[in-house]
Amino acid sequence: MTREDEDIRLLLTNAVPPLTPPPDRIVKVARRVRRHRQRLIGGTALAVAVVVGLGVGGVQILNRVPSPHTAADSAGQGQWTSCVEAAPEMVTRGFAVPTEEAAALPRLGDDFVPAAAVICGLEPPVGKDVMVTERRSDDVAALTALATVLRLPDAQTNPDLACRADLQMAPWLALVDAEGRWIRPGIPLASCHNHLPDAVSEALDALPLTTVATRPLAEIESARPDMAGCGQRWVDMAEVGTMADHDARPGTLRSPFLAGQTVRLCVYDVPRSDQENGKAAGVLAHGTVLRGDRRAAVEHALGASDPANPCNASASRFAVLRPMTGSDPRAYVELDGCRRITVVAAGHRRVIAQGDAALIELIDKP
Repeated sequence: MTREDEDIRLLLTNAVPPLTPPPDRIVKVARRVRRHRQRLIGGTALAVAVVVGLGVGGVQILNRVPSPHTAADSAGQGQWTSCVEAAPEMVTRGFAVPTEEAAALPRLGDDFVPAAAVICGLEPPVGKDVMVTERRSDDVAALTALATVLRLPDAQTNPDLACRADLQMAPWLALVDAEGRWIRPGIPLASCHNHLPDAVSEALDALPLTTVATRPLAEIESARPDMAGCGQRWVDMAEVGTMADHDARPGTLRSPFLAGQTVRLCVYDVPRSDQENGKAAGVLAHGTVLRGDRRAAVEHALGASDPANPCNASASRFAVLRPMTGSDPRAYVELDGCRRITVVAAGHRRVIAQGDAALIELIDKP
């Protein structure tokens, strides 16, 4: 209870002693009084702002300018630049997007009208190197059909349906509007939640795509060897998996990475607005490549973790650890909140383990 709550409680209690309500009721009333006071103050401030906005010698219409920021804003301006800038996580040989991660992104809203679709990906080697490609479509009919299916809800799971164990991958997809702002939309899931619905696959296949840019992967890797591969935004699969994967169970982790694998570490901050909205999308804070003693210490701490404790708090920071070559396995570590750990790997049941302060200290430093 704040000091202001206490003052209001005393005022109410002294005013009607015979009818003193329970303490929890007093707190609720006090908070309603304070909220009402804040609304009055806010209304006064708004009136002052309108008067100032009118200016001298004429009337100025005050319109709310929509924020240029989008769900996947790499440059802080919301303007599409390129796959290399917007999707640096692609700079990984064997990179792929599991369907459940694509589904965890914010869904396409009715207020965003796509004027183009961009698919970022890796193409088979040309000569000696893998190529990062950017393909684009501005076909109105195909975009309209794609937007329609992207707004569909996930299909209901069917316990009687035999689902294949293999995990289907989703494209790294961005939609760009007529002003150049872009979002990375969530993709609905089929009844087998490791696959895309047929309608989504058909809409993606129907896009007439033109390759607008290519760049050798090795060239990008050499330009920024540590930060390359840390996507600007990422989803906390420790939280999403706990909520969505009914087969996930508390347990201990085996060593997630193969001996000799080079492991990339990326740390993300989850904006307060996304925490309050129940979203688990984080913005890149820092990234590095784990080497030597630090890598060994992190791996030992992961393997020594206990099964996860019951908890439903959201994390404001989390880390993603994954090999430099390929997409699996990926280890997700929440740096606060429940401090859960989970490892995502195709064909394996998700295990939720418990992180501790020692592991977090090892991870959360540039």
